[in-house]
Amino acid sequence: MADIVLNVEVRSNTGTGGARAARRANMVPGILYGGSLDPVAIAVKENEFRKALYTGKLLGHLVTLKYGDESQPVIAKDVQFHPVTDVPMHFDLYRVDANASVRISIAVHFKNQETCPGLKAGGSLEVVRHDVEVNAPANAIPEELVVDLAEKVLGDTIRAADLQLPKGVTLTMDRDFVVATLKVSSAGMSDIAAEGEAEAE
Repeated sequence: MADIVLNVEVRSNTGTGGARAARRANMVPGILYGGSLDPVAIAVKENEFRKALYTGKLLGHLVTLKYGDESQPVIAKDVQFHPVTDVPMHFDLYRVDANASVRISIAVHFKNQETCPGLKAGGSLEVVRHDVEVNAPANAIPEELVVDLAEKVLGDTIRAADLQLPKGVTLTMDRDFVVATLKVSSAGMSDIAAEGEAEAE
């Protein structure tokens, strides 16, 4: 089962008033939905929710939800924060089968930027997609999708086919879409223009 366990309480009061009441009781309100069952209004103690959140393994990962003696696997789909204080205000959990495949967005990270020929030549990495939607086993959702820039040069386009997908993970889109491009930066363009002027003289 998952590393993180959320002990929840079922909220009898729903809507804005019920959410406010939960927050006054130092709890974070949320909704459990998905599967063939109806949505359920729940809440988690704020300190426990923060602890789970700051592990970095809450959003987009398999989590064990516990209610009394019952437990079930869920995925945290969304967390809403207060715009000023950054306090977690609400969350959504999605029921899943731990052995099933789930559709989820995963962050894209780029490695070997320091050795990338295109970046060393003065180029810039223009990211088109910061995350990509995939189908992944619920019990083996990847932390990230990686693109290796070690051999990328100026003008290269990084496409979906360049993503290093773990075993069992597939893209939800069947076309080879653009993830990022290596372009000449504005500073690089100035340098090229300066070199051209120097040669002309």
